[in-house]
Amino acid sequence: MTGMNTSAPSSPAAGPEAEQSTTGHTQSSQASPNALVRTRHNRMLAGVASGIARYLGIDVTLVRIAFVLVTLIGGLGIPLYLASWLLIPDEDSAQSIAADFASSVQEWRS
Repeated sequence: MTGMNTSAPSSPAAGPEAEQSTTGHTQSSQASPNALVRTRHNRMLAGVASGIARYLGIDVTLVRIAFVLVTLIGGLGIPLYLASWLLIPDEDSAQSIAADFASSVQEWRS
């Protein structure tokens, strides 16, 4: 039973991932469950809650409720959401908004 769970799912999953990562188009959709990215699926504002939920493997509703509770209790929910929006990259992008802005400022200065 352990050998079946380990060998059977890992070998078919490794084949399509290797093929799709060479195309570049579907690489982000295959890599996103392991990486923290803002998703386009199940997005309400910027995809922060759905990206965090996908990364943690929990329901997106729980993350949204947590943001609301943190906002109502301490007022940090909105700044935390905005910081996450700036620092977590979009699933179609290699860099976050903040990293992209910082690199453009460095290019402008030089």
